[in-house]
Amino acid sequence: MGLLSILRKLKSTPDQEMRILLLGLDNAGKTTLLKTLASEDVTHITPTQGFNIKSVQSQGFKLNVWDIGGQRKIRPYWRNYFENTDVLFYVIDSADRKRFEETGQELAELLEEEKLDGVPVLLFANKQDLLTAAPASEIAEGLNLHTMRDRIWHIQACSALTGEGVHDGMTWVCKNMTRKKK
Repeated sequence: MGLLSILRKLKSTPDQEMRILLLGLDNAGKTTLLKTLASEDVTHITPTQGFNIKSVQSQGFKLNVWDIGGQRKIRPYWRNYFENTDVLFYVIDSADRKRFEETGQELAELLEEEKLDGVPVLLFANKQDLLTAAPASEIAEGLNLHTMRDRIWHIQACSALTGEGVHDGMTWVCKNMTRKKK
């Protein structure tokens, strides 16, 4: 079942538009995830130097996904994209355990941002197709996600490369958008 099929089934209001901000460290798989959501070829991905925007439309839904580069020098500019965000997608490379502390710090800083106050968070524990990947539950525990009380959140194990788990994350988003309060 593709993203468009899921959206058709979960459509709750006509002409619903969502602004999704897609963030995470460099090499986490953000652009691969975006291309998977748009049903595009993922065989040739290059690092994002600025940002990518994709809109997916289907029977009253319009998802505007902003994929912002994750290199250290670009991260200070993330805040320029916070306004009017409906959902934050945060992508974590589950196989890069050396960077768990860094990604946790970046996530914590994002969650403190006033313009993202109360914005639902979908964390994609990406690269689950790799043998060295930490399970989503281990990542959630390591990032102390259970202490997050000011917003709804979900961690979704996935492989952006194979598409496994990606649409499950989108199902969560569609089901929970009615709970979002600005």
